[in-house]
Amino acid sequence: MVSVSLTLAMLANTMLLLTVPFAALDLDISPSMIGLVVSAPYILPLLVAIPIGGFVGQVGARKTIIAGGLGMALGPVCSLLFPNLLGLLVNQVIAGLSNMVLIIAAQALISGLGQGKVLEKSFGWYTTCMSGGQLLGPLIAGYLIEHYSVRASFLAIAVIPLFSSLAALFFSSHANRGTPSTRSSASYRAQWGLLRNNRGVQLSLIMSSVSLFIMSVHSGFIPVYLEGLAITASVVGVLLSLRALTSMLVRLVMSQMIGWLGGRTRTIQIGVVCVTFSLMLTGLMGDQVILLGLLAVGIGIAGGISQPLSMVIISETVSRKQRAPSLAMRLMGNRLAQSLAPLVVGLLAELYGFPAAFALSSMLLLVLFFFWAWRTGFGGRFRAEHLGSARP
Repeated sequence: MVSVSLTLAMLANTMLLLTVPFAALDLDISPSMIGLVVSAPYILPLLVAIPIGGFVGQVGARKTIIAGGLGMALGPVCSLLFPNLLGLLVNQVIAGLSNMVLIIAAQALISGLGQGKVLEKSFGWYTTCMSGGQLLGPLIAGYLIEHYSVRASFLAIAVIPLFSSLAALFFSSHANRGTPSTRSSASYRAQWGLLRNNRGVQLSLIMSSVSLFIMSVHSGFIPVYLEGLAITASVVGVLLSLRALTSMLVRLVMSQMIGWLGGRTRTIQIGVVCVTFSLMLTGLMGDQVILLGLLAVGIGIAGGISQPLSMVIISETVSRKQRAPSLAMRLMGNRLAQSLAPLVVGLLAELYGFPAAFALSSMLLLVLFFFWAWRTGFGGRFRAEHLGSARP
């Protein structure tokens, strides 16, 4: 039931990712303002993720997921009642906070299911189910927008999370217990100290942030970029769903693929290169839909592995009581990347155009990752396979 609940929530969230840029286009606002709208869901979670992580540990997953589903249903209602820029921003803020609560609760619940290969498989299945929602969301939203209207898509998004909350009512009693964290471990100071001293936590944050920066740009600006090339909403939805399908299929064989690629360290290095180059080349493809699809597959493969693997790494390198706030810190890093991505790329696109914006942002991320790897010795004396496991 956890998988069903989170799949429905992710379905609504990914429908929102496609619907919001088209709603912004209807308002005839600039690329930089569209960047602000797209980044809006990630700003508040960036500020409150760590204390929310401690709160989730205290109240348990069931109540938290029910509340998150209700919040996700409320957001689109704001856009329906107030079809202007303010309504769109309020929608994004509510949806972003609600989605954060759902994700922290689910990850904290799953992180307590085991270690090593068991944890890899558990997070692999969790992210696979999430990808199911990501697969269907753009297809449904694209169809509704093209054949009906943006408002019809918002209406569907408001209804779907209600079923996510309903599914959470049937969780086992274990899902309502959680793993309470101490006040000190859930503080910003404690998490900052952990980030400075724990290379496994650093690795988890940087690999997930790079891939989510790229995926945020891909989801937020590909609809705007391709609409300017006269590509329909349905085709854009298919491209985003293809990315999600690839991520879902990769996660089914994540443990085997890590072995095929030569271990966690090599997998992470290949993933970062793959995801950045895929976005870089996307801006050079024009309206070549098949090539755009292949690049979407590249982003899907890299993102499909990096997200569950980063959760495994952070779960294995902190203690059991630190897991909920540490996963929340990882989410905070992700939200920082997702909030910066639309702002930076929106500004670059307004100044230089989308192809240059995609290329410049991708190259910057690649340089930053390899600079961090050089400073920490990642790939040499520091390897992801040698990280210490946390004690339950």
